[in-house]
Amino acid sequence: MRLLLLSLLLLTSLAQAEVVKRTLCVFDPLGANGGLYSVAKDYRTLALEWGVDFHLRAYTDEKIASDDFKAQQCDAVVLTGARARPFNTFTATVEAIGAVPSENIMQQLVQLISSPKAERYMVEGRYEVMGVLPAGPIYLFVRDRSVDSVEELSGKRIATIDYDEPSKRLVNHVGASVVPANSANFSGMFNNGSVDAAYAPALAYKPLELYKGLGESGGIIRFNLAYLDFQLVAHRERFPAGFGAQSRQALAQQFERVAQSIAADTAAIESHYWVDLTAEARAEYNQMLRDIRIQLRDEGVYHASMLTLLRKLRCRDNPTAAECVDKLE
Repeated sequence: MRLLLLSLLLLTSLAQAEVVKRTLCVFDPLGANGGLYSVAKDYRTLALEWGVDFHLRAYTDEKIASDDFKAQQCDAVVLTGARARPFNTFTATVEAIGAVPSENIMQQLVQLISSPKAERYMVEGRYEVMGVLPAGPIYLFVRDRSVDSVEELSGKRIATIDYDEPSKRLVNHVGASVVPANSANFSGMFNNGSVDAAYAPALAYKPLELYKGLGESGGIIRFNLAYLDFQLVAHRERFPAGFGAQSRQALAQQFERVAQSIAADTAAIESHYWVDLTAEARAEYNQMLRDIRIQLRDEGVYHASMLTLLRKLRCRDNPTAAECVDKLE
């Protein structure tokens, strides 16, 4: 009996020793009350089965979360794709402007990059992307709904995320003025009239009270400027072998759950705010965004392999598009 008890104690000690404690820092605009943080809590339960016990820390300031990760105060962090660019250019290019026109294409992409075939692209230096979650299309919010074409954006002041080169390039390209902003202050600029326009996903509409900036005359252009995503980035050497692959596949299975939340956020926007573009305007936007994507690829800002993958997915969905003939991406 004594031998049996000693054996059980030894097995228990070994099992406990296999579980490592790590810190996961989560950027969520609503902090610990947000939907993304809720997903992170469920993820923590799954990670325990893979040998990692996460302590969660909520951040409402994305820059601070990123800086803490760089300073190794977080073993892993959840950031937007644009903020994750210094850690992995391939996955950051998921947010390439105009590259993901629909939820269907985004879902196909997440499934592909979460598969074993894409594993080599998930590691860049000492960092590994251990999962990607959708956050919905990014729309242009304007204080004057008559501003619905590329030409009419000229001269307008647009709140522009200051660390995101593609966003600045786009604003400059249309002849608008870049007003430096970040995820914490862009909504205030838009709501108090300091800028004429700002871009944001539907999930930001109610929490950031963007309806105040829209007022009676504003509108939201129903066109995907980009598709926002959240990425789980980790210091690769701090996790057990195979953990990243398990994590990516598990988070990919959360796509439908998150998509339902995106749909609810979109439905919560009053219908009269939506502004639909003409077919000609949509074509003009698409061509402009494509030209900028190619420029940024050639400059090394966007990852060429990701752009090619995204083009193939778009062409599978719409094979008659011009880009499916010349294949410049």
